[in-house]
Amino acid sequence: MTMQKARIGIVTVSDRASRGEYKDLSGPAIVEWLASALSTPWESVTRLVPDEQPEIERALKELCDVSACCLVVTTGGTGPALRDVTPEATLAIADKILPGFGEQMRAVSLKYVPTAILSRQVGVVRGTSLVINLPGQPKAIKETLDGIFAAVPYCIDLIGGPYLETRDDVVKSFRPKSALKKSSI
Repeated sequence: MTMQKARIGIVTVSDRASRGEYKDLSGPAIVEWLASALSTPWESVTRLVPDEQPEIERALKELCDVSACCLVVTTGGTGPALRDVTPEATLAIADKILPGFGEQMRAVSLKYVPTAILSRQVGVVRGTSLVINLPGQPKAIKETLDGIFAAVPYCIDLIGGPYLETRDDVVKSFRPKSALKKSSI
């Protein structure tokens, strides 16, 4: 019997990249980080959308409800600018809000830049999918994922998703002993 790959959605929110004015570097940075961190077989499902709330919502719903992604990460559109609407779109599709993700992402980013207080990133649950808003810059994406991902696999367990395992040299996922699979003990 072959193990089914976990599906992870990646949504780059950018007017200019969606128009082809520049190459999306953020989506590939997320794929690269996840490839280094996850030991569980997985595949990415990517979307590139403009800073338009209905289009962001549509992409998030499709990745959660149709593509059955256990994790959906967005990049871009989380600042205070008028066109930054990724958090609004994410909250609009949410079943539950997980405030700790936004709090921790800002805390991590504050170690590097004082403008992290301007970020409006959120984490939510939709069905059996965890949706997390990441920053838009590849360097900040890595810093943020390094700082929050230890909690992601257990969160996915709790909402009915697949059992994701990580490479401890990149990020050691945390689960209570009672939630560990026998092969992981």
